[in-house]
Amino acid sequence: MADIQQFSQNDIEILNEEPLYDGFFQLKRVHFRHKLFAGGMSGEVVRELLVKGAASAVIAYDPERDAVILVEQVRIGAYNPALSGSPWLLELIAGMVEEGEMPQEVAVRESQEEAGVEVTNLTHALSVWDSPGGTVERIHLFAGKVDSSKAKGLHGLAEEHEDIKVHVVARETAYEWAERGKVDNSIAVLGLLWLQLNYKKLQQAWL
Repeated sequence: MADIQQFSQNDIEILNEEPLYDGFFQLKRVHFRHKLFAGGMSGEVVRELLVKGAASAVIAYDPERDAVILVEQVRIGAYNPALSGSPWLLELIAGMVEEGEMPQEVAVRESQEEAGVEVTNLTHALSVWDSPGGTVERIHLFAGKVDSSKAKGLHGLAEEHEDIKVHVVARETAYEWAERGKVDNSIAVLGLLWLQLNYKKLQQAWL
């Protein structure tokens, strides 16, 4: 069996970092070298990195009704008049982890802000890098128990220009939407696939 992940953080040498922009997110240019699979070191590599930090997302699952809460909101990155489809995306409840916060705290707070629901039995599902070729963002996904009968209406913080519509969707329907591309953002697809693999365990633990 071939070795995997034979390198560590220490096998990259940072030569220089240049700050390019500091706004809602940060942009920097990184010059680096790294060890090669065949041995030795690479030449200088230059990459621009969008620095976003970390975010938490919630697979908000109601085991009694076998339903999941999705939220819908506009995303400017999905706007392209040359393409079909809508820039209003169906997503998991999610939010950025601010300095001094724990990912679990963000999951609880965003469930209230974006969907008006209390989440309990918060369970870590997985943590993943989001597009690490050019973005610094670690996504922490949690499964949480909710009462979906209380999820309805419009939510979001006006000062953050949020306009969020809540949807309660049968788990099987949400999974089918992910399969055929009605749900087409990576975090939601990943969360719904995780739920499809693990919902029976959640039902056993939460019912």
